[in-house]
Amino acid sequence: MAERDQGDNLLERLVSVNRVAKVVKGGRQFGFTALTVVGDGKGKIGFGYGKAKEVPVAIQKAMDQARRNTTNVNLKGNTLWHATKAKHSGSRIFM
Repeated sequence: MAERDQGDNLLERLVSVNRVAKVVKGGRQFGFTALTVVGDGKGKIGFGYGKAKEVPVAIQKAMDQARRNTTNVNLKGNTLWHATKAKHSGSRIFM
């Protein structure tokens, strides 16, 4: 997993990179997707999903989207105050 820290005190983590293919008349066109999460360790979190023809561009798009889609989660110490549910595509998260 890759980690980066920029000036806004958000820690970035690369969760996964996936190669995808689109079949067209002349053959297959390959692309890449990247899933990333960002957070400050104090309750501010976000995730992003980026797609591009090259891996670094997909990762950068995912990081930018994760920074734009941040939300706050109430914490008591290191514990969540109440149950939290989230859904993205076919995935459901229950914390």
